[in-house]
Amino acid sequence: MTSQTIPVDPFDFIIFGGTGDLSERKLLPALYQRQRAGQFCEPTRIIGASRSAMSDEEFRTFARESISNHVKKEEIDDAEVARFVERLSYVPVDAKTGDGFDKLKQAIGDSDRIRAFYLAVAPALFGDIASNIEKHGLITKNSRIVVEKPIGRSLASAHELNDAIGRVFEEHQIFRIDHYLGKETVQNLMVLRFANILYERLWNSANIDHVQITVAETVGLEGRADYYDKAGALRDMVQNHLLQLLCLVAMEPPASMDAEVVRDEKLKVLRSLKRINGNEAPKHTVRGQYKAGASAGGAVKGYLQELKNGESDTETFVAIKAEIANWRWAGVPFYLRTGKRLAERVSEIVIEFKAVPHSIFDQSAGAIVPNQLVIRLQPDEGVKQFIMAKDPGPGGMRLRHVSLDMTFADSFEVRNPDAYERLIMDIVRGNQTLFMRRDEVEAAWKWIDPIIAAWEENGQAVQGYTAGTWGPSGAIALIERDGRTWHESM
Repeated sequence: MTSQTIPVDPFDFIIFGGTGDLSERKLLPALYQRQRAGQFCEPTRIIGASRSAMSDEEFRTFARESISNHVKKEEIDDAEVARFVERLSYVPVDAKTGDGFDKLKQAIGDSDRIRAFYLAVAPALFGDIASNIEKHGLITKNSRIVVEKPIGRSLASAHELNDAIGRVFEEHQIFRIDHYLGKETVQNLMVLRFANILYERLWNSANIDHVQITVAETVGLEGRADYYDKAGALRDMVQNHLLQLLCLVAMEPPASMDAEVVRDEKLKVLRSLKRINGNEAPKHTVRGQYKAGASAGGAVKGYLQELKNGESDTETFVAIKAEIANWRWAGVPFYLRTGKRLAERVSEIVIEFKAVPHSIFDQSAGAIVPNQLVIRLQPDEGVKQFIMAKDPGPGGMRLRHVSLDMTFADSFEVRNPDAYERLIMDIVRGNQTLFMRRDEVEAAWKWIDPIIAAWEENGQAVQGYTAGTWGPSGAIALIERDGRTWHESM
């Protein structure tokens, strides 16, 4: 029996926003998969809560359709689906007025088993829901609350949200979820670093030239125009996903895998990031916005064409040269980039090591390319170590840059769970290692806020880029000014 199949104690999982997009695409399929893996003990229950008027049976139909549309056909077992939907029920509630919370209390009952309140709703409702949960006596010592990003849109608003939730729940009961941290490869990054002396001894400025972190999407707004145009790529992706990945790459070895110990080390990294403000922003950051182009073999509209008003300077792409002011990373740039309507859907971390100090080979053998460690988060999760090797055959010495590959699907003959599956089970177990602590969230905003302020003060314009490319030319110049280049050999 593996950790993926160890049963957990019976629990109640309450999804606020139970009929929404996140519930349909991720939460219900993830819960079904965990039942299918044998992790549920009876009487585990799943309760949907939303403003929509809906019966238990209608919610079960919704769940069946969710599984049918978002679970691979070979992983759908009719008997398991039938057993899964039987544990579902639904209660209409209004977060603002509190209507329906008394019925939700009746549905949950007086059991002291684990209660997980998942807030798959807009952040503006976090405080109201938390307040109503307390007002109606739904909190027990075994309760947890789960909140999705964005946790605010600035340091001040993050304070407000955290205060609203913190007035009701203790910090150890609050799970701020970032699904990137649930990805198998992200966790393998810690194993690569801290279970292999080969890498940990090289993991510093003496041996590493630079680090690249890329999270690229091929999609556009996908019905999120109202939210996205107020947020932009910096708030939507960098403040959480990319900075969390940077922390895992850069943190010092924790004394243990205890949640607080790991998060202490991540916090030190965030506090060590050099501020980017004033005149430094144009040199260290690039803002972009996609124009009409081609994606997935077809023509696509530009960002402004997708908006109803057709006017916006919101960035859909951002590239940043970040630096960490500590002994381990002094002088090592971290290049971050993320954007929509880019050439490929890919999330990866590239660790480029320094070049050999001297080549003993003739020029005719070819150039020596620096070693790279490429950690692919999606798609095709895996790790590649690029090294120099001899091209086989007679005819003299010819050097070739080759990779040692470990693709998880090939290396491990097990199903690779979705990130939400792992994180949901960690919520039930009360394991906060892969979740953000309040001071982490606020430290990230302390670094992001000056960049936003500098953009506004300097009037730093968005640079246009054609959909289906790798972003604006300024992003290329950002890294090539330092004699480096983006890793794009997918």
